[in-house]
Amino acid sequence: MSIETVDIETVDIEAVDAVVIGMGPGGEDVATRLATAGLAVVGVEGRLVGGECPYYACVPTKMMVRAAETLAEARRVGELAGSASVRSDWRPVADRIRDEATDNWDDTVAVERFEKAGGRFVRGWGRITAPGEVTVTTADGPRVFRADRAIVLNPGTAPAVPSLEGLEGTPYWTNREAVTATAAPDSLIVLGGGPVGMEFAQIFARFGASVTTIVPHRILPRDEPEAADLLSEVFAAEGISIRSGAAATRVEYDGDKFTLHLNAGEPLQARQLLVATGRRTDLAALGIGAIGLDESARGIEVDDHLRAAEGVWAIGDITGHGAFTHMSMYQARIAAADILGRPTDPAQYHAVPRVTFTDPEVGAVGLTESEARDAGLTVRTAVTDLASSTRGWIHKAGNAGLIKLVVDSDRGVLVGATSVGPVGGEVLGALAVAVHARVPIHTLRSMVYAYPTFHRAIEAALDNLD
Repeated sequence: MSIETVDIETVDIEAVDAVVIGMGPGGEDVATRLATAGLAVVGVEGRLVGGECPYYACVPTKMMVRAAETLAEARRVGELAGSASVRSDWRPVADRIRDEATDNWDDTVAVERFEKAGGRFVRGWGRITAPGEVTVTTADGPRVFRADRAIVLNPGTAPAVPSLEGLEGTPYWTNREAVTATAAPDSLIVLGGGPVGMEFAQIFARFGASVTTIVPHRILPRDEPEAADLLSEVFAAEGISIRSGAAATRVEYDGDKFTLHLNAGEPLQARQLLVATGRRTDLAALGIGAIGLDESARGIEVDDHLRAAEGVWAIGDITGHGAFTHMSMYQARIAAADILGRPTDPAQYHAVPRVTFTDPEVGAVGLTESEARDAGLTVRTAVTDLASSTRGWIHKAGNAGLIKLVVDSDRGVLVGATSVGPVGGEVLGALAVAVHARVPIHTLRSMVYAYPTFHRAIEAALDNLD
């Protein structure tokens, strides 16, 4: 995005109550809440209303995961129920993403939904040009708004692409291109070992691609090492290669395939290259210097009611509390109430859940063991193997998993937990409640856990604390 210098004196200034810059899930939510409360609200978005999640991330990628999961389950029939012949076909996946999830990347429905709630939508790029003032660069020229009550910043993030020799100008993928693919590649190199890279690696491997992942240290670096080790074993069994400790140095593309040169070992070749090396945002493009904030910072600091400056609130990825849809929606609720002068609990971040939708799913909440020790807590941990639980034994095929608990011994409460397994993200729900509400360990031990369920393994993990 390029920012043009606008002569504000030549543009009429429109007075409104609030301007929301960035209509991702949180931005759309806060703008809708303000509009339905009767405020004159302008929502500004240069891409698609709804943001990354419904078009390039959460929703379409989980459709991909679901499709890949059915292939894996069909291939397990021989272990449990006879025999089955499986042939993968990407076309139904691509069609479903276009028809059911993204409307072929058309946000008309989302725009109309916001306008029906009473908001005004402007397609363009918003920038703070003075305290209380937002200039929007649109296809028809600049528009300037005076926000008398609030400016809300929710710009989200974009894929971060490394400065790698030879990469620019090649048809590499980020998550956006991978989601729009009309065919699965027969071979794939994945740069990056985070949730995005790991989900795509397994998806395309299950659709027949030969997949190699390149990670600086280990996969899922934010998660417990036990979870990463278990998922690495599953990937190895599925034929997905993980090159840990490797770094890309150069890319070549000959019109047919990519060649990736590494700092050690032979070059790798594949039909497609997926770059999943994190996310970035451009604070300078938001013009936050006009309200005294640091445009070179990695994010925007906010208080526990999401206030960033006088008359300015910030929510979502840029606040640094997790680039999750559920985080931006949580913050949107708090920010909207604060703008409207309604009482609301302050934001809390001690029990933020996250799930990587691989098979097995990797769910986590709160602090890892390492983070808890770094925080100076007196830590006790316990791990239990999900496959050895009754439900895991019954499940048999595809039963890899574990539960890890991180306890603050001084307070006798759970401060973190990891749930890995066939429905690891769902089992995480009980652990998230325990961490959020600071439920005493003795209370968790006195609960009745339904038998035979995966979540009953929480009881076994609690027993292992002793």
